[in-house]
Amino acid sequence: MKMELESKYAKTKVYNEIELCELQDISCKDPMEKQLLKNRISYFIRWTKPRLLGPKEEKCIFCVNDWQKEQAEQVIREMDDFDEKRIKFVRRRIDKVYY
Repeated sequence: MKMELESKYAKTKVYNEIELCELQDISCKDPMEKQLLKNRISYFIRWTKPRLLGPKEEKCIFCVNDWQKEQAEQVIREMDDFDEKRIKFVRRRIDKVYY
């Protein structure tokens, strides 16, 4: 008789990502990506779709792991062309599941 043991954590999914910042100007997306990659910070980009009765432009939101948020924010603030009018820090938890 073969017995299989399963860890109690095997079916647990952990979502530690937060929305770190929203770009008001898409031209700073590429330099920001390069800086995050250079500093080995894991990220993904979420695009918001324009609404029919709301803002007509897409927004680019950088999401990072909650454990790396301070490091990521520091790297972004140290960029040469950092401007708070173009990059808005939101630091929101992601309420949706992506997989």
